[in-house]
Amino acid sequence: MEIQQLQAIATQVRRDIVRMVSGVNSGHPGGSLGCTDFLTVLYFEFMKHNPDHFSMDGKDEDLFFLSNGHISPVWYSVLARAGYFPIEELGTFRKLNARLQGHPSVDKKIPGVRMASGSLGQGLSNGIGAALTKKLNNDDRLIYTLHGDGELQEGQIWEAALYAAANKVDNLIATVDYNGRQIDGDVDDVLSLGDLKGKWQAFGWEVLEMDGHNYSDLIETLNKAKNMTGNGKPIIIIMKTEMGQGVDYMVGSHKWHGVAPNAEQLQLALDQLEETLGDY
Repeated sequence: MEIQQLQAIATQVRRDIVRMVSGVNSGHPGGSLGCTDFLTVLYFEFMKHNPDHFSMDGKDEDLFFLSNGHISPVWYSVLARAGYFPIEELGTFRKLNARLQGHPSVDKKIPGVRMASGSLGQGLSNGIGAALTKKLNNDDRLIYTLHGDGELQEGQIWEAALYAAANKVDNLIATVDYNGRQIDGDVDDVLSLGDLKGKWQAFGWEVLEMDGHNYSDLIETLNKAKNMTGNGKPIIIIMKTEMGQGVDYMVGSHKWHGVAPNAEQLQLALDQLEETLGDY
């Protein structure tokens, strides 16, 4: 796709996000808005996947695992816009007995979702397991995972990082949403990650960095990461983003990590986001 087409999809996804969380006065808009450009590029430009014939094993497909599952609004919107389920279903977000709950769930049998991710820290372990399964099955497709920066305070992440490097899991591309914010404030104030690039390098990973809102950089870096697979090392991308990107009063504030806009705030957000593909 042309960059302008990807941007148009991302703008609509952002509209979906703010409408979804505002509609039930619940959810996590900040990180969802921040990761919109990345997930749009990943699903509409990079991954080989089949929305029309979803299967849990995903044979001969690239697989994506969302580790920071609280940003489900952006993932649900991207999945729907990519054709995994009807766009109208976005209107059921977080409603009683609906499939699209606040954190993705496999028991709800949502097409595109292969892992429950309500608890932080587990997505990298799941991604490694899927990557090793691909190798055992002589399946040359790739595994992609996404993690929050605050999530890296979980010890399981680093156990998995050790394991992936020691076992040469080189068909895995992990990405960290490095917005510097978490639910209680700035990451540096809660528990600083220090030299994050140096840490991952010391754990034996190939490390790339990119701007999560620059489409040329997103495409160039993801292409570079893809070309680095198969060389004996897992790959991680440290992606700089802004929480709340696209809505001026949300940008850069941890206060919108898990707070939904009210009706007036929703309208202010929608006024900044052009309807490009049609609302649900």
